[in-house]
Amino acid sequence: MRLDVVTIFPEYLEPLNVSLVGKARARGQLDVHVHDLRHWTYDRHNTVDDTPYGGGPGMVMKTEPWGEAVDALLADGYEAGRGGPVMVVPTPSGRPFTQELAVELSSRPWLVFTPARYEGIDRRVIDEYATRMPVYEVSIGDYVLAGGEAAVLVITEAVARLLPGVLGNAESHRDDSFAPGAMANLLEGPVHTKPPTWRGRDIPEVLVSGHHGKIARWRRDEALKRTTANRPDLIERCEPTAFDKKDREMLSILGWEPDPEPERSGRFWRRAEAVEE
Repeated sequence: MRLDVVTIFPEYLEPLNVSLVGKARARGQLDVHVHDLRHWTYDRHNTVDDTPYGGGPGMVMKTEPWGEAVDALLADGYEAGRGGPVMVVPTPSGRPFTQELAVELSSRPWLVFTPARYEGIDRRVIDEYATRMPVYEVSIGDYVLAGGEAAVLVITEAVARLLPGVLGNAESHRDDSFAPGAMANLLEGPVHTKPPTWRGRDIPEVLVSGHHGKIARWRRDEALKRTTANRPDLIERCEPTAFDKKDREMLSILGWEPDPEPERSGRFWRRAEAVEE
């Protein structure tokens, strides 16, 4: 996979040289290029922004440097034999970044990141490149950062760990929170390691029982408990077919019942009445 990042703060992307992403780069699994947007400016102040049309506070990133930068790196990528670029635009007004989207992006051979500063990039830049490649406007949360570089790091790490060979154990992400399949709408439960007793706290007996079926059931129940406590909205929108008989029994214990009118309420599960949380 090739990753291109255009930014006015290249040093912000230094974490791409460490941990799993750094190792993937060293092994040649990730071909990462970080570009300084100011390289494509031609005035003595290296100006990348200007006042917004229509008035209002803040500044807007200009079309010219972005257009020249993206054109240049696309030409370089195509010349190097890459194809199928996708532009990823970190923005709080984008679609939520989810594990499902991370999986989708991990199947792409070439990601082009355009992290903005100030009030964002002139919209014409996004519209222009949307005619030449898929464009994903992505939000990593319902909050606003000073710039999109931190979002690039988040998205890159989430995507890179899904690439074949990046994780030491290829099965490591199977039981992650939000992983496609049985965990698609659940949070991963608690994990434990040695020693078996620490400061008077023992690990759950089931984990040393050697009974794989019981261990799997315990982990599933713990995932249901954690999701119920921390993200009840995920439970509400799970279709009944997402849960087996044992899941439904645990949900009942936790105070949940199928919503009798999902079409009207927009949810499939609801808190049962007269059950203490």
